[in-house]
Amino acid sequence: MPHHRSIELDSAEALRLLGSVSLGRIAFTRQALPTIRPVNHIVDGGVIVIRTHEGAALTSRTLQADGPGVVVAYEADSIDPDTHLGWSVVVTGYVHLVTDADELARYQGLLRPWVQQTTDYTVRIRPDLVTGLLLVPVDQPAEA
Repeated sequence: MPHHRSIELDSAEALRLLGSVSLGRIAFTRQALPTIRPVNHIVDGGVIVIRTHEGAALTSRTLQADGPGVVVAYEADSIDPDTHLGWSVVVTGYVHLVTDADELARYQGLLRPWVQQTTDYTVRIRPDLVTGLLLVPVDQPAEA
């Protein structure tokens, strides 16, 4: 019998938790197939910001996008491997290139990529849908 249950998080709490970690996974389509990449991020004013490089699949898809941008999902979590307690957040929205020079300079100062590679591009995900789950012990009160 499971000793855990899940509690749905409101979008504000989900974004707060997302901002508390720096690693997530972005999912998008590439040649009509799903592609998932691990990336580091920041949450800035309710949007998710990622730096990327010229040859990256996400950069190519974003550069080719017309209209509202490229639909993506972004997921991050913090789940203890021993207790299986923690949280998971998924954001769905459109990704756009950041083109304003002042914003680019600001994000370069705030977000340092984890890989040794030139990251000349920055993208921003504006959330349309934010969902999150908190995994808690069965006996924890619902208002957690």
